[in-house]
Amino acid sequence: MKTENRRPNGAARTVILLLFLLCGSIVSLKWAVERIPRKKIPGASIIYIPSGKYLKFATFGYSSLVADLIYLWAIQYYTTYTIVDRFENLEHIFSIIAELDPQYTDPYEVGALIAVTEARDLKLALKILDLGLAKNPDQWIFPFEAGHHAQRAGDYHTAREYYEKTMKIPGAPEIAKRLYAAAGFRVMDLEESWKTWLEVYNTAPDERTRKIASKHLYQVKAASDTILINRTAATFKEKYGRLPADLEELVRVGLLASLPKDLDGKDYIYNPKTGEIKAPSVWWKR
Repeated sequence: MKTENRRPNGAARTVILLLFLLCGSIVSLKWAVERIPRKKIPGASIIYIPSGKYLKFATFGYSSLVADLIYLWAIQYYTTYTIVDRFENLEHIFSIIAELDPQYTDPYEVGALIAVTEARDLKLALKILDLGLAKNPDQWIFPFEAGHHAQRAGDYHTAREYYEKTMKIPGAPEIAKRLYAAAGFRVMDLEESWKTWLEVYNTAPDERTRKIASKHLYQVKAASDTILINRTAATFKEKYGRLPADLEELVRVGLLASLPKDLDGKDYIYNPKTGEIKAPSVWWKR
């Protein structure tokens, strides 16, 4: 029985040739960047890779694989703490990965985490997550993570904006609305915070969520009422040159139609010596 001598057909030979060209390109690129003195940029030869948009054409359809390789390198590189200037090209590296594989979600999250925790650069972290959202507008995780990073940094205005974006994306978790409401309280937009917490309360799927919403509603109302009473007491002092003897005096002189009460119908506590006003209950213990 004769064994036929099989040779690759035209299509197979083309694939083999492309693979050889790809390997040759990678070897040439490595050889070129390795010639760059490491003393200038320690261990960062890869930063000389051009924009991912152009590099994608040189991968011959293997852009996802190249994105994986660069991502793995980036994790190793950015955890090498002896390289003091390693964050200078962080945005460039992760933008390359994004161009090579836009739907590869992990690098956006990890890149932002490196930016905010290691580089201490909130703006860069948000920029990377914004890029992820731009490439994947149906993925709520990007504005959600951005909101968390901004909140941890104490930037509640920015956090609130990102939580609002999260809420508008189908499939976003319900907690995004609660975080949005809590951030609203932090920036003293009490009207919007009350409205959102009330919505959470009325649509709560369980008693635990309803109780959480109730506590925050108490907090928002107490803050709003306290502001009103303090302002009225300041007007009283300006007019009469003293603090009111009690809160009812604000009503007696016509500055208030009636005294507000807390969410449980209790009176606010007033110290006539200092003018301090506080709620009768601690909101988070209520």
